[in-house]
Amino acid sequence: MSTTDVVVTGLGATTPLGGDVASTWSALLEGRSGIQTIDEDWVKELPVHFAGVAAEDPSQKLPRHRLRRLDRTQQFSLVAAHEAWADAGSPEIDPLRLGVVVSSGIGGILTILEQYDVFREKGWKRVSPFTVPMLMPNSPSAAVALEFTARAGAHAPVSACASSAEAIADGIAMIRSGRADVVIAGGTEAAIHPLNIASFAAMRALSTRNDDPQRASRPFDANRDGFVMSEGAGIVVLESAEHAAARGARVYAVAAGAGYSDDAHDIVQPDPEGGGQSRAITDALADAGLKPDEIAHVNAHATSTPTGDVGETKAIRIALGDSAADAVAVTSTKSMTGHLLGGAGAVESIATVLTLHHGRIPPTINIDELDPGVTVDIVRDEPRELPTGAVAAINESFGFGGHNIAIAFRRP
Repeated sequence: MSTTDVVVTGLGATTPLGGDVASTWSALLEGRSGIQTIDEDWVKELPVHFAGVAAEDPSQKLPRHRLRRLDRTQQFSLVAAHEAWADAGSPEIDPLRLGVVVSSGIGGILTILEQYDVFREKGWKRVSPFTVPMLMPNSPSAAVALEFTARAGAHAPVSACASSAEAIADGIAMIRSGRADVVIAGGTEAAIHPLNIASFAAMRALSTRNDDPQRASRPFDANRDGFVMSEGAGIVVLESAEHAAARGARVYAVAAGAGYSDDAHDIVQPDPEGGGQSRAITDALADAGLKPDEIAHVNAHATSTPTGDVGETKAIRIALGDSAADAVAVTSTKSMTGHLLGGAGAVESIATVLTLHHGRIPPTINIDELDPGVTVDIVRDEPRELPTGAVAAINESFGFGGHNIAIAFRRP
């Protein structure tokens, strides 16, 4: 394990709860849902009529001439990256020592679908010349690297709904390896479109609570019926502790370590016994040099699907052991944000970091009847105070294909 400590010095987000970190965090503590009915005619043809649309459109922060050349995933990533960079104090850094790892689970799907419609209806000459650089899965990473002149490397790991957590994990590794002193890391997603909603609905993966969308995302509830699709982005600025100290930067938390695994069980369904997920948690603890009883909080992946949530609580108990698992406080902020797919892990990492920084755990909302299979302590309805002292927390992200990522954070 490298002896280089990696710290979090900047946070940026745009989510269904707010156009920045402050408004998103405030809504999480209030237990407020960001899910709403979609106000488009096309939704009437679908079985699901709601989603977590971004609270603030990127057009409010980016000039029109730039919007035309950027897919919505890129737009979100730039908005969040600018906030995170400013929050970190806009560090002066040699471009050769600045890296970027920004992911998307699906990439520029809106560009693909929109430009295919143009091609089909108006011919190839009307297709935008910016189509390819807008649809590439690495386009958000490339856009951020260009924006901040990051020359140490720009990467875009794609692992479905674990993508942005993997991006942060890879950012930690990039600094530890000595390749960079500062890394802009996180993820983004913009996939609210009739085809995408129809595709997830055909899998029976989405909630269909059209009459009560704000209560549709209900992780750990006995009557949960699927996840809620959302959009947005989360970005963190990671730094070597030495670099941050040299410039007097404020440190939110230490990004202490990460664990990776794969279920190799099913292309969609997670291992119901939580074996792969527990290995990711165990490896994150080992990488961070943490003991199970030092973990006070877990921000769970828990998407509100019937098969996923209970297995995740099993994984927590396996990885931490019964004594530590009994003491840990677990929440799912997806109950309020919905599921940002490839952007989820980054937004939830920000929530985990702020939980450590402010000492308050956001609640899980919409639990009317706790699933009897849930075997850990769920923070419900109201925020809970985090214990004082040198405590740590884990953010979990899992994706189709069996991808599992766990990131361990601790107080400075």
